[in-house]
Parts: sequence; C-alpha cells; structure tokens
Amino acid sequence: MELLPFLSKHRDTYLRFTTFGLGVVLAFATLQILLLLPDPSPKYFVIPSLLGLFIGFMLSTLVAMRQEINTKQQVIHAVADLAQEFIYLRRVDGTYEYVSPSCLKVTGYQQEDFYSRPNFMTELIHVDDRQTWKKHVHQMHEHGQPETLLIRINTRHGEVRWIEHLCGDVRDATGQILGVRSINMDVTERIRKEQELWIAASAFETHDGIIITDANAHILRVNRAFCEITGYSSDEVIGKTPSMLKSGRHETSFYDEMWRSLHTTGHWDGELWDMRKNGEIYPKNLTITAVKDASGQVTNYVGIFSDITERKQAEAEINRLAYYDPLTLLPNRRLLMDRLHQAMATSERCGSYGALLFIDLDNFKDLNDTQGHETGDRLLIEVGGRLATCVRSEDTVARLGGDEFVVMVANLGDVEAFVLDRAEAVATKVLAKLNQPYQIGIHEYRGTASIGVSLFHGQSTSMEDLFKHSDVALYQAKNSGRATLRLFDPSMQLALEERSRMKEDLRLALLEDQFCLYFQAQVASNGACTGAEVLLRWQHPQRGLLPPADFIPFAEESGVIEEIDLWVLEKACAQLNEWASSKTNADFILAVNISAPTFMRSDFVDTVLAIIGAAGIAPGRLKIELTETSMIRGLDEAIAKMDRLASAGITFSLDDFGTGYSSLSYLRRLPIDQLKIDREFVRNIGGGSNDVVIVRTIVGMAQNLGLRVIAEGVETQEQFDILQSFGCPGYQGFLFARPLPLRDFESWLVKH
Repeated sequence: MELLPFLSKHRDTYLRFTTFGLGVVLAFATLQILLLLPDPSPKYFVIPSLLGLFIGFMLSTLVAMRQEINTKQQVIHAVADLAQEFIYLRRVDGTYEYVSPSCLKVTGYQQEDFYSRPNFMTELIHVDDRQTWKKHVHQMHEHGQPETLLIRINTRHGEVRWIEHLCGDVRDATGQILGVRSINMDVTERIRKEQELWIAASAFETHDGIIITDANAHILRVNRAFCEITGYSSDEVIGKTPSMLKSGRHETSFYDEMWRSLHTTGHWDGELWDMRKNGEIYPKNLTITAVKDASGQVTNYVGIFSDITERKQAEAEINRLAYYDPLTLLPNRRLLMDRLHQAMATSERCGSYGALLFIDLDNFKDLNDTQGHETGDRLLIEVGGRLATCVRSEDTVARLGGDEFVVMVANLGDVEAFVLDRAEAVATKVLAKLNQPYQIGIHEYRGTASIGVSLFHGQSTSMEDLFKHSDVALYQAKNSGRATLRLFDPSMQLALEERSRMKEDLRLALLEDQFCLYFQAQVASNGACTGAEVLLRWQHPQRGLLPPADFIPFAEESGVIEEIDLWVLEKACAQLNEWASSKTNADFILAVNISAPTFMRSDFVDTVLAIIGAAGIAPGRLKIELTETSMIRGLDEAIAKMDRLASAGITFSLDDFGTGYSSLSYLRRLPIDQLKIDREFVRNIGGGSNDVVIVRTIVGMAQNLGLRVIAEGVETQEQFDILQSFGCPGYQGFLFARPLPLRDFESWLVKH
C-alpha cells in the first residue's frame, strides 16, 4: 500500500482520530501532573503530547484500514448481490459469513434462513445426493480442494432443482482453512434441455425413417433408418429436396393437396409410393409435421415414414385368399356378393336393370371321374377364361365352387321389354362360347353348360331371392335337357309370398313371446368352458322350432331385427343376473350377436348401458359380437360407440372374420378383444383347401395384434387338431357342445 495516497484518502480520519488520541492522552497526563506534581512545568507535557500523537496516529491507521476493508467488502457484496448465481461464504463451523440475495430465487429461502441455521445448505440437498454432498463437505474441510458438483436441492416450494455447485476454500496467512466460498447456478432448464436432446437423439435413431428439411424443403438431416429404407446415404440427399424420391405414380394434384394440408393445418398423414435408389418402387406410410417458431413462421418440416411393403403384401394376400378363387383367379362368392350389392344400389339410384346368370357345366362329374381332377381343373380354368371374354369390364364373372359359375351383368337399360332381350342375348353368347369344344392337353373335350337368368331392378328383390331365382331358372334349364338357358319364371312367386307370411309371423312372435334362447358353450384347448354364445330359436306355432337362418333374413328385411336384438340382450342380461348368485356360473361370460341395424342406432350405447344397469350385472360379463359389415360404413361412429361401451367394461368379438372386408388398416383401430373365425373356413380346413392358409393367417395376425381368437363350427377332431396346431386358443362347435336350451345347458355345465 502506498503511504501518501492512503494518508491523503483518509485525511479526515487521521485528523479526527489523531486529534482525539492526542486529546485523550493530554487530558489524562494533565490530570496526573496537576495532582502529583506540586510545580507543573511545560516540559512535562512534551512526552504525553508525543505519546498522544502516536496513539492517535495508530488509532487513525486502524480505523482507516477498517474503512478500507469495509469498503472493499461492500463492493464485493454489491457485485455478488447483483449476480444471478447464489453465492455464499461459509465458515468451517457451518455458519454463514455472507449469502447473496439470489438465494431466494434459487432456493426459495431468505438470506436470514441461512444466517440463522448453520449448514442450512446441507438440509436442502436432495436425499439421493446427500452422500455425495457429505463427502464433498468433508474433503473441503480437510483438504480444501476446489470442486464442481452437479446436485439436486429441494426448494422451499417443494420443487426439485438441479444446481451446479462450484466450491473453493478460504485460508488465512498460515494456510489454515477458515471456510469455503461457493457459487451455485440453477441449471434445471439446461438439464431438461439436455434430457430432451438425448431423448430426441434416441428417438431419431428409430426403425422408422426420419427426414428433416428447412422451410424450403431442402433436406438438412436424415437418420440411419432413412438410409436403410431408401438406399441413399445421408451425403447423397442433404441439400436436395424429397422430390428426388418420387415414384411417378402420383399426379401433381396429389402433392398439391399434401402441401395445401401442410400450409393450412401444419400436418399431413397418408400412404404414397416412393422410389428407392435402386429404382424399386415401394409403398410407405408418411407423416409430415411443420415446425414453427415463436412468431408462427415455419422453420422446418419433419417427416416420419415406414416401409409398408410387407403389410401391403399381407393385405393383398388376405384379399386374394378371401375374395378370389385360387384355381381360376376369378372373384369368389364373397366378392360377387359385394359387387352385386353395389350394382343393386346403383340400379336403385339410376333405375337401370341388371341380370344374374347362374352357369353350371353339364356332366362335369363324369369328366372328373373318368379323366381325374387335374383334367377337371384345367377345364374350369378354360371356362373361366371364356366367360371373361363374353362380358364387359364393369361386369363380374365369379366361381362359386365346383363347376358353378355366376355372371353379373349391370346397366342393361331401364325398359324391361328391351332388358329381357339384352339379358337373353348375353346368356346366349355365353352359352355358345361354353358349348364350343375344349382342347385339354392332347384331348378334345366337348361339353355343354346350362344357364339360369334372373333380373334385378334396384333393391326390390333381395340378393338372397335373386340367387334363388337364378338357381330355380338353372334347375329349369337342367330339366329341359341341358345345354340351354332359362329366364326366371314370374309364376314362381310362391316363395316370395311365403317370405311375406314369415315377416308377418315375426311381428306376432315378438308380441306372443314365441322366441327362446339357446346356449352353445365356448371352450379352451383343454376343453374348459370359458363362456357361451346366446343363440335365438323361434318356436313357430305351425313350423315348430326354427333356427336363425330360417327367419333372421326376414327379420332384417322387415326391420324387426332391432326389436329382436334388444329382446335377446335383455334376456341374456337377466340370465347373467340369475347366474350371479351361483358359485359355478357367477363369472360366466355370454356373447350376444348384434346386427348392423341395431348397432348403428343412435341410442344403441345408452340402450345397452340401461339394460345392463336394470339387470344389475357386471358389464365385463357381456360380450357383444359384431360383423365386419356392421362397422365398415360408419367406422368412426362405430369406434366411438365401441369405445364408450368398452370403457364401461363390455368386450367385443368380431364375428365371421375373413368373410367381410378384413382390412388390417381398420382392424387396428377397432377396440375389439377377439376375432371369430367363420365356420365356412373351418368347414373346409381338413381338405387341403385354400382355407387352411386363410385360417393360419388369421390366427397369426390376431396373435401379432394381441387379440384372442375363437373358431366356430368345429365339428370334427381333425378340424380341432389342425386349429390347435395353428395356436388357436378358443373353440365353439358340435364337437364340444350343441346349442342347448337353458336347463339342458346348465346340466351340461355341471357335467363339464
């Protein structure tokens, strides 16, 4: 320290305290001299004066130095007080020399809390970090080694915050540790962002391809999955646009609509075809999201996609197996029914007529028996090819099975007289084509065919009746000597009149309580009963006990089906309530079939919940069986209804799976618990038919989707063994139990 500047800076202090020291000493010396010396002399005041000046000078120096220290401390504290970091000086005994005001922001506690509670920082340390903290404190007190820690503290408000704790020692001139100095920064937000970045980095390397572009769609980054799927390296695509991946299969309007969605909603999701580096075109599911800054401006686009080639192949295979005849590759009965339904709906709107031609090969059995099935199959393939050449592209040629073919011809006109001629002309053309000789290998085969024709006009005639009319006409052609065709005879209205009577009888059946419930057990692989399906029977006054197949179609046509469905549901829930007090049946689950019209009622959910509430049963004991066609026309509405019922505890089984649309894309969306394999597949499973592949595919698909499976119509041990080998867990059929009335079913349960 330079003396003169120091003296000049503290001049007032030196003048005041030097004068004060001199005055005190002189006053004391004067008193002593006057009291002790009889003859005071000025010489006696020289030494006291000098001593007073010295003491005053030393006192002034001490005060000045104290002021200098206080000033520097105030400057340091003022700087520390302004710091965002929480700073403190702590003595070895745990008391705090200084605590910055920012302790309130970081910890939630006031400075006074630290000053009044030694080692208060230790109390704030998170329980999981206290061992590390204690070790750190010990090292600081013993060795004074500077250290940086990342620790958590509990704030006054109950929050857990991350603190970066920088600590060093404070020593005296001899090197003795007096305490510690510490700077504590709140790094909670930094840690959160680091975790988010880590999560984002982990998510970036997913199995799905990820592409990030700037606002102008220039690629900034891609992940490893992108490179694996497309075949491009990241260096080959960065800086370019995703248009380099276009397959050429989509029109410009497709991409325009994509960008329109991104600009208006900030999102696009869908399927498209792209091209790999090797030129292979493949399908993918793509989701694009626009990333915006705080001002709402788009800064980036993030695309996430997956290669859905295998899924598309699986869907195509299931579609082919379910809708096409494997021998002739013609549509099968299921696809024919679907197209006929569409054609009849179009006919209803446009007023045009259509025709259905039933075709049967004459004496085909003789060919099979004499030449073998291989020759018969080759003939069937040839017949299918010839039929396809006789009709327009909008018409349908289908094979029902065996030697039975169907041709559906639509848009024949709207004048019945002309329509009959046109239908007959088409049938005559087909007949002439099929009656020509066939070259099968080295042999020539001369065969003929018979054709039955019926017309349809709108939906006035049901598909079932239309098939019956064509079948009757075919029978007439067979009886007329074969190799000919017949149009349906309107005189065969007896069947239609019979249908009308049945519809009237159905209405009476509800009023007179003629319906009754039968129960068919559903079992596991070990034979244990897991539940039952409720089956309806009609005790007709004249016809006796009728199965559903004999009257349900009439109920659907007449609209009575909704009342019947709700009647069955009420009776089933009442029976569950009755069984609730039984030890053996208390947890029994009943499956109830609900038709499409009933399910699509606007009050269906409320009605079902009301029935369950009135019966006083647990919703989990009721399983509702729905067909695919019940939902496909209003899928979103169907899912919403199912979600409401599922949230109440009711489970769902998809009945007759494989006979409808069987689309994996909507199957994943449905809140179903079980798939029910249609009996039509099970019936032919033991004959080496294509249905074996379909059933195995359905079981495997259900397992992958986490769904239970039950096969209906299991009647033989061979069918059971095959299904069990596929891993099918549930069964229903005559092999285990026939449909039984209530008391017989309860007796069966006791025995099994």
